[in-house]
Amino acid sequence: MATEVKVPVLGESITEASVGQWLKQPGDAVAQDEPIASLETDKVAIEVPSPVAGTMGEQRAKVGDTVAVGAVIATIEAGGAAAAAKPELPASSPVNPKGPGETIEAKDDEGDGSNLTLSPAVRRIVLEHHLDPSKIKGTGKDGRLTKDDVLAAAESEKAAPAPAAAPAPAPAPAPAASPAPTLAPRQPGERREERVRMTRLRQTVARRLKEAQNTAAMLTTFNDVDMSAVLEARGKYKDLFEKKHGIRLGFMAFFVKAAALAARDVPAVNASIDGEEIVYHDYMDVSVAVSAPNGLVVPVLRDVQDMGFADIEKAIADFGKRAKDGTLKMEEMQGGTFTISNGGVFGSLLSTPIINPPQSAVLGMHRIEERPVVRDGQIVARPMMYLALSYDHRLIDGREAVTFLVRMKEALEDPTRLLIDL
Repeated sequence: MATEVKVPVLGESITEASVGQWLKQPGDAVAQDEPIASLETDKVAIEVPSPVAGTMGEQRAKVGDTVAVGAVIATIEAGGAAAAAKPELPASSPVNPKGPGETIEAKDDEGDGSNLTLSPAVRRIVLEHHLDPSKIKGTGKDGRLTKDDVLAAAESEKAAPAPAAAPAPAPAPAPAASPAPTLAPRQPGERREERVRMTRLRQTVARRLKEAQNTAAMLTTFNDVDMSAVLEARGKYKDLFEKKHGIRLGFMAFFVKAAALAARDVPAVNASIDGEEIVYHDYMDVSVAVSAPNGLVVPVLRDVQDMGFADIEKAIADFGKRAKDGTLKMEEMQGGTFTISNGGVFGSLLSTPIINPPQSAVLGMHRIEERPVVRDGQIVARPMMYLALSYDHRLIDGREAVTFLVRMKEALEDPTRLLIDL
């Protein structure tokens, strides 16, 4: 009996997704709650678990297909019997399969038959490597073959020297043949193109960024920050910080706290426009841009005005890890009243970030580099960083944007202000 696998609830207001990848193929053994497919939504990738243990059956959607919540995308066959067609066996193989997990007959060199029972995973490896299971010693229960047994046999066969061939007349000398290229060599003047379908996440990012440009009256203002004090504080306390909190002291905590402090003086930066009304928030939820395999995602740090340095660093590290694993939850991507994007980790010197609607401002961080600056009439080298604040000029005036960056600059150049709330 087959069990249907349906698209799970994806989150508020999200009704469909795209099939990003099949993690299991027809005939594969599947454990209960083991992921069989990855779905791409407008925000994150979501893994679809198997509701039961069994064997992967029919795949009812292809990679790239759009599927609705509740749609059946696959079946799981119970009892280890696969509904999918079995792969054809090469004529040279001594195995004659009846089905995954069923008894098959293998003949040795003398022609004696012996019955073997192979699991789907073991059977697949036997077929891939053209092995004779009757010649492999099983270490599983009742002498059954395990995956490790078959893989070890395959490696042993690869390592074994090829049998000596019968002597043959020496051929006439010929030039050594070069390995065949994966693609045909490019001819002079030839021009090639490759078309790759945009992921659902990339399509959504593109659409939202263009909407932001079309809707908001965007403007960017800049300032630079002497990072000497932050670097000194970080160098002095990073070991004690990591020993006490179990997380490294990075730069983001300084910037998040400085932004929260500056927003208290310039609340419009943390506000948004809703129709003909301005919505002010007495809290600050910061969307932090982190890198994921399919592009940047922006999970949200909630109530940063109440968070300590260790809380911020732990949350950001967790977001970064789960973004790479594709395990961020939908609700963690929603909301946010302000965004911080750190292009400096990729080497960016300067940029004009785009607002993440319905937010009204986004802060861009950049790389730290030593530059000549004037201090007390002397030209000295200092570790400097450019800050960029892109903002919606419909809500935020130039004076407010500049004041916000100045407040951040003051706090970062004298981190004591973060402790005594100045």
